[in-house]
Amino acid sequence: MRRLILCLLLPLFLAACGAEPVWAPDDAVRKAAFSSGEAPSITLYTVISKNTGAGGHSSLLIDGNERVLFDPAGTWKYPYAPERNDVHYGMTERMRKFYIDYHAREDWYVKVQKVYVPLDVAEELRRRVEAYGAVPKSMCANSVSSSLRGLPGFEEISHTYFPVPLSEMFGKVDGVVSEDVYDGDPRNVHGIQMIRPDEVTHGRTIGG
Repeated sequence: MRRLILCLLLPLFLAACGAEPVWAPDDAVRKAAFSSGEAPSITLYTVISKNTGAGGHSSLLIDGNERVLFDPAGTWKYPYAPERNDVHYGMTERMRKFYIDYHAREDWYVKVQKVYVPLDVAEELRRRVEAYGAVPKSMCANSVSSSLRGLPGFEEISHTYFPVPLSEMFGKVDGVVSEDVYDGDPRNVHGIQMIRPDEVTHGRTIGG
């Protein structure tokens, strides 16, 4: 019944809820480009309610020739991680921890599921998310599962609109390592002051 209601309401929802395109300038994206030097990998982040176990958000960290974050319909923004339609560039280790810390709160924790992949697989996924376009609200798991479907090694992934079932499917991919990160976890320490982009002045450096 739940799926039937969703199927009936989805066309109306999509028609009423468009996504606002964001397109950072070439210079900003080029300047922010970051290569971790680590083995290629794909990481699924799932934000889960401590109280109900329901999923609140899904996103992907793709580490290939450069490391980018696909944060579909996400609210996380930072001037040192320029965005193009839900793809954020400049995802240094500090930015990665900042992103997790932003979502790990009193009532929410972040499930981190990482798997190492061949470089061509990471790069193919990056091309897919860069071409996906701006994602409407509440369509995070839909866009992530759609981007992963058919990718070599991710045959377990089928289409879903729900973050927790997506996490469960991702957990069946061969080689996945999983950990849960909670509010106050020392792994979140990033040394970045959470400031609004309009508060940033020219020449300000990232703290720490």
